[in-house]
Amino acid sequence: MTVREIIHHYAVKAMPHHNCGSNLNLLRDSLLSVGKVRTVSLPGLFAAMSRGEDITFRALRPHQRPAWHMFCVQLAALALWHGGEQELPTEEGRWRDLLRGLTPDFPDDEPWCLVVADRGKPAFLQPPDPGGLKWTEVPTPDALDMLITARNHDLKQQVMHQATPEDWLFALVSLQTMEGYGGRSNHGIARMNGGSSSRVVLGLAPQPRRQDIQPDPVSWWRRDVHVLLRSRAEGVEEGPCTPGGKALLWLEDWPEGAQLAPQDLDPWFIEVCRRVRLKTDGTPLRAERSPSKAARTNAKQFNGVLGDSWAPVERTSGKTLTLGENGRFDYKRLNRLLLSGDWDLPLCARPQTDDGDMLLVAEAIARGNSKTGGFASRIIPIPSGMVNRFSAPEMQQLAKDQIKEIEQFGKALRNALALLAANGDYESLDKEHYTFARPAHATFDARADELFFPALWERVEAHENSDAALKEAQQRFNNALARIAIEEFEAALPAIPGSSLFRPRAEVRARDALFRQLRHAGFELHGSAREAAHAE
Repeated sequence: MTVREIIHHYAVKAMPHHNCGSNLNLLRDSLLSVGKVRTVSLPGLFAAMSRGEDITFRALRPHQRPAWHMFCVQLAALALWHGGEQELPTEEGRWRDLLRGLTPDFPDDEPWCLVVADRGKPAFLQPPDPGGLKWTEVPTPDALDMLITARNHDLKQQVMHQATPEDWLFALVSLQTMEGYGGRSNHGIARMNGGSSSRVVLGLAPQPRRQDIQPDPVSWWRRDVHVLLRSRAEGVEEGPCTPGGKALLWLEDWPEGAQLAPQDLDPWFIEVCRRVRLKTDGTPLRAERSPSKAARTNAKQFNGVLGDSWAPVERTSGKTLTLGENGRFDYKRLNRLLLSGDWDLPLCARPQTDDGDMLLVAEAIARGNSKTGGFASRIIPIPSGMVNRFSAPEMQQLAKDQIKEIEQFGKALRNALALLAANGDYESLDKEHYTFARPAHATFDARADELFFPALWERVEAHENSDAALKEAQQRFNNALARIAIEEFEAALPAIPGSSLFRPRAEVRARDALFRQLRHAGFELHGSAREAAHAE
């Protein structure tokens, strides 16, 4: 057993049993590991985060982070709004009362228990069993989780045989709030544009003071909870849902074929898309699942636009973002989302008056047809002076300029390598020769991606200072692109096939073509070309 599993083993064994007995009550039992040896209940977690304590979710897998963050924000905001509070309580008891206020019809806390023997009652993220269904056993949390890998090599499946209750908890949240279509009678969530789409997190998080650019879960949670509460107080509601509607959908009966209407749901509703029940008979936890004839929520016509606080919406199509099977959050996609004016930013990605230095967090599972392309994550530091300028025409134009420059330098690299593959013969160049340049061009583009946003912030600041400062910033970026293009050319050169007889001619002509086109794109040579390429 790992250290974490040993800690959980003894922590769970020593838990007091309240209401749900040994059924793992999230409101009472310390199921969540938030440090090396510390465990807390769900109200204890919210209280600790409200106090600003240092929290680390040691058992949370990377792809589960967005689901867990959104779940905790929505749940806390719902509890506070229903309880008539705007500030974050710092006492565990007050959070316990607020959460129980969401389930007044269940004095024994069944909706907060991982295991409830009476299957006609809800359990945590597990709707009541209507009876007459066929159930299939699920042995491990990772087999229940929403992540699907086509070749079982990106993340191995069904390996968590010594799982803790916490592992099952995170798997439930991931599945029920993020899953897409998984084949016949396995429907996905309502908050995505189609079953093969994905639920995207696009938001701003306070930048930690430490060098690590990963978002701090505590300050991120506190900010987003306040953003949601402030938006409701100001009457900012988007989508077809109704404030005060059904919120915790696992409380609702789910007769076969029955569906919920979005108009009857609160905009912050926490959904369940699959029939699942956890069980234990003195043995380790395991799960059962059963298919459903229809999706839980009848929302296909809304294309995922249900007021999700983290989902960008394309203005022309009226659809939420789909991250395809091979999708990633590169500079081109983020430019379209943030700066093109073609997308409406979600609530939690909009700057607030008290925002300082921030992190842009963009995360999603890249999905295809009943499979995934892995977990896509991009986190970009944004200086406080830039957060409010996404809609400024100057920033939008400067971003377009940088994209055009990357294209020009990338084209120079691609053309030079294609000429090399053609043995230096301009007349024989064809499409086949350009295929040999693809790997190097892809690497060039990825390296340019790393430079794009820091260079953009520098260029925006320079633009406000003077034309000379702007020109210098542009030149630094162009020289950096040229250096990358030269490095990738030299790295790719040995692998490009060609005639040994014409190889010397091919290399001379290809290198000459590269530097000629780099100069045309804006690369300034000082001294020898190679020295200039490596001088900053």
